[in-house]
Amino acid sequence: MTAGKRALDIGLGLLLSVVLALPMVIIAALILIRDGRPVFYPSTRMKDPTTPFTLWKFRTMAPRAADHTVSAGYKNKAITRTGHVLRRTRLDELPQLFNILRGDISFVGPRPPLPRYVTLCPEIYTEVLRNRPGVTGLATLRFHRREEQLLARCRDAAETDHVYRQRCIPAKAKLDLIWARNHSLCFDLRLIVETAKRVFSIGPQR
Repeated sequence: MTAGKRALDIGLGLLLSVVLALPMVIIAALILIRDGRPVFYPSTRMKDPTTPFTLWKFRTMAPRAADHTVSAGYKNKAITRTGHVLRRTRLDELPQLFNILRGDISFVGPRPPLPRYVTLCPEIYTEVLRNRPGVTGLATLRFHRREEQLLARCRDAAETDHVYRQRCIPAKAKLDLIWARNHSLCFDLRLIVETAKRVFSIGPQR
């Protein structure tokens, strides 16, 4: 990660931490009142091919349903009342500001993968994770709706795993590597602005 990219992460991260502090407190209170504890969901992800870290989100599923596989159609019944709104607006990802300030992830980059898929697809993630993972990115913006469509049809964990490995990971990796070959602070800012526009339009998100 370049010094300029890290400076952008810290500066924008601190600004948003202040601006979004009250909304985050309100969201946490709503989860606690409507859905109970825990308020946050920790997920083990990979910073690079060998370094795991804990990614933080607001909890959107019933505690017993939280596991170490990607979300798919067969899990929809476990999404909480508050969780449906948080996922649609991507507000469940606000706690990742903490991860950005820590340096675990950046604002822009490939989405941090689950350890399982780094182990199963080392040839892909050796290349993809040369760059720091991010909250949003080219693959997130261009492929997520298609990924949602593919995974929504999955009826169990085995089918989800197969579809994700065969159809989602390679497609996202191609986009992540296109970003890696062309990334700059200006390109990152464009992707951040595009992400913000999608969030405020409350359309389907990752």
